[in-house]
Amino acid sequence: MLICFQVVVLAAQEQATSDFTLVGDNAITSILIDKKDAKVVTIASNIFATDVYNITGKKPGVSTKDSRSETTIIAGTIGSNKLIDSMIAAGEIDVSVIEKQWERYSIQIVENPTSTIKKALVVVGSDRRGTAYGILELSRKIGVSPWEWWADVTPTKKESLSLTMEKEVSKSPSVKYRGVFLNDEDWGLQRWAALNFETETGDIGPKTYAKVFELLLRLRANTIWPAMHSSTKPFYSYPENKFVADDYAIVIGSSHAEPMLSNINTEWKHDEMGEYRYDTNSETIKRLFTKRVKETAKLEGVYTTGMRGEHDSPMIVGEDDTDAQVHLLERVITDQRAILAKETKKDPSSIPQAFVPYKEVLNYYQSGLELPEDITLVWTDDNYGYIRQLSNPQEQKRAGGAGVYYHTSYWGRPHDYLWLNSTNPVLMWEEMSKAFELQSRNIWILNCGDIKPHEYNIELFLDMAWNMEDFNESSSVKQHTKNWASREFGETFATEITNVLFENNRLAYIRRPEFMAWSQVEPVTKEGETELTQFHYGDEVTERIDSFKSLINATEEIYNNIPMYRKDAFYQLVYYPVIGASKLNQKWLYSFKNQFTAKQGRQSANAFSVLSEEAYNRIRKETDYYNTMLKNGKWNHIMTMAPRFLPVFAKPATFSVANNENASLGLALEGYQMEVNDKVINSYADVLPVFNRYTESTYFIDVFVKGNGTVNWEAKPKSDWIRLSENKGTLNSDNLEKRIWVSIDWSKVPQGENKKEAPLGHDFQLIPPSFKVNSAIDFIVEGEITSIGVSVYNPNLEALNNYKGFVEDKGFVSIHAENFTRKKEGKEANWKLFESMGYTNKVITALPRTSTPLVDLEEIKANSPVLEYDFYTFNFGEVDVNIQAVPTHAPFAGIGVRCAIAIDDATPVFVNFETKGRSKEWKQNVLKNASKQTVKQVVNKAGKHTLKIWMVDPGVLIDQVLIDLGGWKKSYAFPKETVKK
Repeated sequence: MLICFQVVVLAAQEQATSDFTLVGDNAITSILIDKKDAKVVTIASNIFATDVYNITGKKPGVSTKDSRSETTIIAGTIGSNKLIDSMIAAGEIDVSVIEKQWERYSIQIVENPTSTIKKALVVVGSDRRGTAYGILELSRKIGVSPWEWWADVTPTKKESLSLTMEKEVSKSPSVKYRGVFLNDEDWGLQRWAALNFETETGDIGPKTYAKVFELLLRLRANTIWPAMHSSTKPFYSYPENKFVADDYAIVIGSSHAEPMLSNINTEWKHDEMGEYRYDTNSETIKRLFTKRVKETAKLEGVYTTGMRGEHDSPMIVGEDDTDAQVHLLERVITDQRAILAKETKKDPSSIPQAFVPYKEVLNYYQSGLELPEDITLVWTDDNYGYIRQLSNPQEQKRAGGAGVYYHTSYWGRPHDYLWLNSTNPVLMWEEMSKAFELQSRNIWILNCGDIKPHEYNIELFLDMAWNMEDFNESSSVKQHTKNWASREFGETFATEITNVLFENNRLAYIRRPEFMAWSQVEPVTKEGETELTQFHYGDEVTERIDSFKSLINATEEIYNNIPMYRKDAFYQLVYYPVIGASKLNQKWLYSFKNQFTAKQGRQSANAFSVLSEEAYNRIRKETDYYNTMLKNGKWNHIMTMAPRFLPVFAKPATFSVANNENASLGLALEGYQMEVNDKVINSYADVLPVFNRYTESTYFIDVFVKGNGTVNWEAKPKSDWIRLSENKGTLNSDNLEKRIWVSIDWSKVPQGENKKEAPLGHDFQLIPPSFKVNSAIDFIVEGEITSIGVSVYNPNLEALNNYKGFVEDKGFVSIHAENFTRKKEGKEANWKLFESMGYTNKVITALPRTSTPLVDLEEIKANSPVLEYDFYTFNFGEVDVNIQAVPTHAPFAGIGVRCAIAIDDATPVFVNFETKGRSKEWKQNVLKNASKQTVKQVVNKAGKHTLKIWMVDPGVLIDQVLIDLGGWKKSYAFPKETVKK
């Protein structure tokens, strides 16, 4: 968890014995290290000294000689710092808890440690990184953000600076190797380094990597997979890179496509080396592996074993059968380990190695590939945030353990998301906590693209890897965000910023910004037709537009009030990502409105075209500001608003509507794609959907101008129980359309017959007269009247008088999974809510994930946790029960992604959300962040019923339910809940 440490600024006479003065009225602490200690200790000490300087204007000295300062920071590693070792020997400090541990530190105040030092703040590390983390923990304590340089989080200025603290001992990191993969860097990080930051190299070189490594140290990470696209020269082609990494104590690894730390994309030269095929050219390939091991043997690294083809493709094998591929891959690994043994003179089991079963390699592993026990299995997500597989109970016992390679940036099918960080952080927490629970704790790597604008998710990912105990609940993520916002921008703005970010997360979960063109890649397709409805269920397009309007307003208001010295940081960490996502959405949403209204001849179509273009131009403006104006061009070339120049980033084509006719009034009703047409006898589009007393329905009528001129309109309900949000107005070039909301004053509606139950088996739109009341609204323009029918369903059903639950409306029952009527605990598991994910912003899951799947129907009914939802229908017969879940994958064979459902006392029916490979169903699931499955059930009568959902597999995440009795129309999301009011 992100912790806000207390920073105390006191005059010397006010300081208690637990205070340690860093900068006082006439004193500046010094930092004492040992020259024999690791280089990273010097680096971390100088970073901290600079942090103090940036706050106070006074810089502590870093020295290897005995300090003459009365207060000194003594920092060092056990066994590498003589003074600290002597203090340990004398019993002045106790390091028994951290000694010989991985990356741990202790910080404590020691009085009179030497004859010349009256008080010392002693930072002791169990190893070189532990010492560095301990020193940089002091930077956190004085209020310096890890993003001080990378996001320009300028520290708050102070004249004096003291720390108040007790002895602190860090825990062992939750995950051993924690880091990031710089990937798809072509449009941001590489261009920025080559053209701006490191022009002397013209590439991502040692200068750039030094800043990346500093960030990793500040974030308590220890591993990097370097950038590896062909736009960037290979990491080891710059000899200094590996030495800079070692200086910063950063472990080098490589991706699934880069065996043995070799960058195949750019290091494999076909004209010199032949074809990259192990079955025909293994000796040449082994020479490349040997060369890399020789130059890295004395450095910290994690060697990726196995092999894939060039450019992230399957490896070429002469025989096109799985057995041949598996045997060849086993041979590759055997040869790689022989090279490691020969060149390092070590037992391969003592050398960190990883095997990444990514894409087709997962199939090879599942087909029986034999992997040495000491190699770490690094499981991967499906590129869209859902982990494909995790270690089963037997694999969890492997000596090499397991890890995860996870994406918040991706180039590939079904669509890229390379520009913004659109991965929901709570989803990332859910998947990584699942991985942690199932013992994937050895390597965690985040594919974070260009680092920017992935800053928050990077920190969350690495904070979880550092201490997963701080993230036991889904709500922990929101608290982490709030603490992060408080650290970066002050407590005053923390709640507002958290709300903005979580609303942005919610909208991105429903549809990522980069997916808003309904296009796909590989091959690239043109923009498609949106699935968002504009005329059912309140108009999904307009609802999304309005959500982004509110989000933009809230973000801009915070920006205007943020202190000047933090505006640049806010721009990078919040403003640009939120405004960019909002405007990319609005660009497409307004184009959808343009297309829809143009077909109805509305003059507003032209206005929507302008709004779409304005959204596009706003993205250009903000991106240009980011690159050229922000921090005087510090980040020039880092941000590209159109990576890969895909259709989603283009300016949409729009339609124009001529205005050469005289103005007239147009009407369009919710529930109908076409506008009202008085010239058509018995037009089907002149009656609103039926208003249901039990859900207190509301519907809209759009009044709009067609042609050129002004229209004065008036609306007169024919009954006093019809309520309108507006009943008159003027339409002209400045006010082209207006949405009128129609609701019902139920206290005034004549009530239907008093019956115990609803009538049986009727069509909801053809309600018997005794249950329906009809009226109309007259729209009047210059004496001409257009009548819109209004029908209300207002029976007096005794069964619903004190009923609490869901009711049928317009032929369906819509339910949010978290709003169960009752739940029953299971023998091993129970249902639990996860907050801030899913379409309803809450999902419900069965935990723990280690509980036993239940597949026998009798056992399910007896021992499985069950959710119950009471609902009432006015129809009966065979129905479709649609269950929407988060599209997770089965963690391993024997556990699936299933639940079981039944209505009333029917036999439970299994619902399976698992997908196979990269199927069409999987593609749609990840584009939509939803898996919808439908099963048949029978509602045997009109009246009260209960839907039951049992756990079959632990971990399945249920989001929404829609019981369709034949009335559900096309929509992207399920309609709003039909709860009895």
